[in-house]
Amino acid sequence: MGKKDKNKKKGKGAEKTAAKTEKKESNKMKKKLAAMGEDDVEKIIAQIEKEDSKRLQVKIVKVEPPSRRINFSFIPHPDKEELILFGGEFFNGQKTFLYNDLFLYNISNGTWSIVKAPGGPPPRCGHQMVASSANKGQLWVFGGEFASPTQSQFYHYKDLWVLHLSTNQWEKITSSNGPSARSGHRMVYLKKQLIVFGGFHDNLRDYKYFNDVYSFNIETYKWTKLEPTGTGPSPRSSCCMIPLNDGKILIYGGYCKEKIKKDLDKGHVYSDSYLLVPDKNDTTGTKWKWMQTKLGGIHLTQRSGMSNALAPNNTAYTFGGVFDIEEEETINSTFLNEFYMLDLGTLSWRNVTLSGSKKEKEIKSRRRKDKNENPNDDDDNEEEKMDTDETETSTQPTVVADDGIFTVTVGPATVDNSASAVIKSDKPDIFQPSARMNCGLAVKHGILYLYGGMFEDGDRQSTLSDFYSLDLRKLDEWKTLINDSQAQEWLESESESEEEGTGSSEEDEASDNDDDDDNEDVMQTE
Repeated sequence: MGKKDKNKKKGKGAEKTAAKTEKKESNKMKKKLAAMGEDDVEKIIAQIEKEDSKRLQVKIVKVEPPSRRINFSFIPHPDKEELILFGGEFFNGQKTFLYNDLFLYNISNGTWSIVKAPGGPPPRCGHQMVASSANKGQLWVFGGEFASPTQSQFYHYKDLWVLHLSTNQWEKITSSNGPSARSGHRMVYLKKQLIVFGGFHDNLRDYKYFNDVYSFNIETYKWTKLEPTGTGPSPRSSCCMIPLNDGKILIYGGYCKEKIKKDLDKGHVYSDSYLLVPDKNDTTGTKWKWMQTKLGGIHLTQRSGMSNALAPNNTAYTFGGVFDIEEEETINSTFLNEFYMLDLGTLSWRNVTLSGSKKEKEIKSRRRKDKNENPNDDDDNEEEKMDTDETETSTQPTVVADDGIFTVTVGPATVDNSASAVIKSDKPDIFQPSARMNCGLAVKHGILYLYGGMFEDGDRQSTLSDFYSLDLRKLDEWKTLINDSQAQEWLESESESEEEGTGSSEEDEASDNDDDDDNEDVMQTE
């Protein structure tokens, strides 16, 4: 008994010391912020929430497309011909801007609207959002982070919100026993449950990565911490988390950082995969087990920041990502624009081959016709050789998914351990969106939509606002819906900043989106 009591007291002493240290560091930070003229981050968030609560009615306002951003959420509307985009962040070289705007993209007419509703979630990035048709339509948002303009402070959320899509009214859920504050986690909707996995918390003094699993029942409004049996994934953020038709959940890849020694961290990019499997005899939805699995087909090189979206015919599509090579003082990053399909039935990666537009096909047909009329033309012989090479590639075995409505033809699921196993079109003249990480991917009625993301060029961070679509039934070509042609604002870190390009700043752009003085384009909801 005495030994146990000693250990108990020792533990309490350690907790008190940690609390004192935290308070001391917090007071130091407040003094530093006061000197910089910056408020405490919690005070900033409280002020934003106060301002949002003053809005008394719901408005849906037609606006220009969203400003440049990364780490937003982008999903299809469960019932309407719309896509939904929420939150995100933008960095202009000097300041960070966080958003809590909720955009709707009307697929039929190609227009954007913004939903202005009272008392919604404060600005954030790195959160997760899912939607369902249950209870007349619901949009769920959990977690994420907020950064002060100078990035000297970070605040992680553990709040859960629901937007009732029939009324466009936000509700903050007050259920206890949920996940701790975090961002970079993943969340899926499965059988009236929200399942949350992983993520990280970083306050600039310390950080922690998670591999815990929670479920939230959308009928009882209760959180449950799941304790799956078996050996699961190591702690990580930014993984792919995909619900399968048989009730299982696939976890693939992710990123984690660990401390090697004082002031030295090392990042780990994972390429392992696991299945979270429900107990067949469980009626509560709380009994699960981990099973490690291996994805077959094409070999993917290591990467993080790869976006994914569910598609028809039990498939998922992924785009982009980044791979960092860390050295003592520098990080060399390779950004990717590789495009893959994951067959969720066989759990294998497959090569996607775009066929090209009708115009391109007509040009090639004309070249072949000219070759037949001029068989001795050297240039045409070379063209013919290229066409023959393409024909040989296209005659390899293909996999065709066909349910009578939706047909997809993809390349062979061969294994290739070389870097050449990248998934690009076989034809170099077919357009592919540029390399990026953390773009938005969403599929609606067999059309894949890609929005924004970010890549780095040296010390410059380029945040994108381009927008593309691809018909997954044809797999012919990417269509450009918004061309990101204007130069991005980028300010030097010194006091004298230099702005590149023309046009208003991102802050002004965001301010324009929040302007309530719109007249003709305002639609009041009843």
